[in-house]
Amino acid sequence: MGVYLDYQATSPMPESVREAYVDALAGVGNPSSIHQAGQRQRAVLEDAKERIARILGCEPIEIILTSGGTESINTALKGAVWAWQAERGPDAPTTIVSSRAEHHATLDALAWLESSEGTEIAWVPVDGNAVLDTDSLEVILADHPATMVTTLVANNEVGSLQPVEEIARVSREAGVLVHLDAVAALGYVPVNFSELGVTAMSVSAHKVGGPVGVGALVLSRQAPELSALVHGGDQQRGRSGTLDTAGVVAFAAALELREQLRREHSDRLRSLRDSLRTQLSAAVPEIVVRGSLDSRLPGNLHITVPGCEGDVLLYLLDQHGIQVSTGSACQAGVPQASHVLMAMGLPEGEARGALRFSLGYHTSPQDIDAVVSVFPGVVEQARQAGMASGH
Repeated sequence: MGVYLDYQATSPMPESVREAYVDALAGVGNPSSIHQAGQRQRAVLEDAKERIARILGCEPIEIILTSGGTESINTALKGAVWAWQAERGPDAPTTIVSSRAEHHATLDALAWLESSEGTEIAWVPVDGNAVLDTDSLEVILADHPATMVTTLVANNEVGSLQPVEEIARVSREAGVLVHLDAVAALGYVPVNFSELGVTAMSVSAHKVGGPVGVGALVLSRQAPELSALVHGGDQQRGRSGTLDTAGVVAFAAALELREQLRREHSDRLRSLRDSLRTQLSAAVPEIVVRGSLDSRLPGNLHITVPGCEGDVLLYLLDQHGIQVSTGSACQAGVPQASHVLMAMGLPEGEARGALRFSLGYHTSPQDIDAVVSVFPGVVEQARQAGMASGH
């Protein structure tokens, strides 16, 4: 695998999780069937949900199992809009409050709601660290009868932690539902649904070393019922589809292991991240670290490199066996500037030089040394290649 520093894209599945997954795959029976085989699978599924709920700080009944973070986010946002219209009439105006620094799963869902459902999107500005401005949020909520507020717990690109407790308080006082995208934060910072006091929260298994295709939307028991995104059998509260028992068992195993690692090794992870930042800055002094230095994910290091295309840096590092991310969108082979950095106020040229290193609990000091040893040469090669704009 080389040096893997893209844990925020997906985390490798640990051996103990793979073993739990394979064992669970041997189970027979649909957990919605009433015969003995089905009920045995239902018991296994419910046990896994209880294990997940203990770590997420919620009740098992509040967990709606999904195919991942994207479906969970879409269910929360579209479900809130459709439920609002079902209660008040199809022509009732709807408004969702968010920021332009969200994950594309949120931004693209909001774009669809705006174009297809006529939903107004009220944009809250973020500061130079991609942190949502709660004063502006309070003003917007005072002026808009909003349907829902949605934001990240931690920015998936630059790693900045959001003031979610304050966001939840301001929203509750305005009588507005709150959804949190906790996909990037889960396993790196404490995430307790009941303590946060929000309406809904999205998480994904593969970000914590579980299988791809498994996730959850946590929906408060006190929340109004959201309209379903997927229909066809009513297997769950607000979602249809045969439940993936083995996937949920693996999710529970991965989450338990990740929570143990978080409690025991967060300081070590943060120290490795800071070592990487210090050494890269010494090797290439002109790089700029993006995101909050004081309140960010412990394994996240996001930089911009003047005069370089992030995609070129990524490609050159990959040639050395080092896997990282730009955090930017790339459509039809055309590199684009990071929308998060643009929301933070960076000009496009600077935003296109982005590179995200996301470390995991299995990252070693030798991995850091490997990156530092090749980075100056990689930057020099990228500068010689120039920018896509020709500058």
